[in-house]
Amino acid sequence: MSSTIIASAPATAPANPRSRVILASLIGTTIEFYDFYVYATAAVLVFPILFFPTGNDTTALLSSFAVFGAAMVARPIGAIVFGHFGDRFGRKATLVASLLTMGVATFLIGLLPTFNEIGWWAAFLLLVLRLAQGFALGGEWSGAALVATENAPKGKRAWYGTFPQLGAPIGFIIANTVFLVINFALPHPDGGAQRSAEFLSWGWRVPFLFSAVMVIIGLWVRLRLVESETFAKAEKTGAIRKFPLGSVIRHHWWHLILGTFIMLATYVLFYLMTSFTLSYGTKATTDAAQAAAEAAGTAFDPATYVPGLGFGYTDFVIMQIIGVVFFGIFTLLSGPVADAVGRKKLLIWVTVGIIAFGLLFNVFLLPQADPKFTGALVQACLIFGFTLMGATFGPMGALLPELFPTNVRYTGSAISYNVSSILGAALAPIVAVALWAAAGGSPWLVGVYLSGAGVLTLIALLLSKETKDVEYETNIGIGVTGSL
Repeated sequence: MSSTIIASAPATAPANPRSRVILASLIGTTIEFYDFYVYATAAVLVFPILFFPTGNDTTALLSSFAVFGAAMVARPIGAIVFGHFGDRFGRKATLVASLLTMGVATFLIGLLPTFNEIGWWAAFLLLVLRLAQGFALGGEWSGAALVATENAPKGKRAWYGTFPQLGAPIGFIIANTVFLVINFALPHPDGGAQRSAEFLSWGWRVPFLFSAVMVIIGLWVRLRLVESETFAKAEKTGAIRKFPLGSVIRHHWWHLILGTFIMLATYVLFYLMTSFTLSYGTKATTDAAQAAAEAAGTAFDPATYVPGLGFGYTDFVIMQIIGVVFFGIFTLLSGPVADAVGRKKLLIWVTVGIIAFGLLFNVFLLPQADPKFTGALVQACLIFGFTLMGATFGPMGALLPELFPTNVRYTGSAISYNVSSILGAALAPIVAVALWAAAGGSPWLVGVYLSGAGVLTLIALLLSKETKDVEYETNIGIGVTGSL
């Protein structure tokens, strides 16, 4: 049921140069997260209008987020499939396959016809491609984390494990910068949404099509990798399992559960800071929405309207990018700290911070009499939230793989990471929008939701053991005489 910690054996030199390990683990996750963020941004700005024209803004947004969340359901399936091949045949080919799948799906989204052209078939095709994205990402993260940590120098596994994690903030910055460039290049009206006819017609497609260029670069880097010495040793000793899923469920089910809940608060925080804040921040205030309705000659019911903060899209995304810079910085800083003090101790303190942060949502995110003060508080919220995000996300690149031996490490860490995506990421945008509406436009219930997820993660951390002293070289799993 638990991973055996065996005395250290002499370390062998990595077969891959360290620069290649860092680049291969970083560039792949950067591309994968870029593709994911491009969809997340379009899910707020474009898809409710072009693919889900329900006639109600909140319903259309919820429909768009439902498809966004559907990909999280596909991720555990991808984790099982890619984990199986990664544990049986090696990390390299599996990583190449996941990157190709993600890239093709993202490129095809950029070519989709809209509701006005083919009706609800447009939404169905979007769902299919979104499921393909989730399926691919289910196998991407774990493989990248294994490439980094299985090739890491002794005592620096958490630091190396932060490089695939760094792909998240870099991918966010690239994706949103591309959207901003398109927005500046095209004429756009004033107001919170800032979506021109040109942007809705073809501009939104450019970030999806651009992903093809990034995928080609990522494939070139990953095809130059060779398998790690850790996996090669597992092959030589007969530890490779024919059915890794069965083995990990039978022998490591407790670590699957712990890993899933250890990741929960990270996922909820991540999607609240990206998707929810973008929706809440750029939604028009009640006064602005009423004035727009009167100018258009349409009916407006303030009793049913769910207001936001009324920031322009460009302004708010720039604020998010500033916050994400702190995400990247603290992702890198968390690695050496986790190597020094341990993954568990660091994450316990960060999780306590996440719980407290959730309870302060009303302090940071309610509109103030002075718009500049509102902006300052929201910027502070984004900086604090993304700082906590970096501090909790960084050590996960080492901690989750360390819960499992080599012969089921890909499968085990991938399942934990991606099952958590259902409980956290798939539900977070939908639950947040529903709680936002239930509170009449106030974010306080959304903050309570984040704190609740933090409590569950804290419990999982307290029940877990420290993993920084687990030896990859000797902890390869059941040998040739083992079952499954």
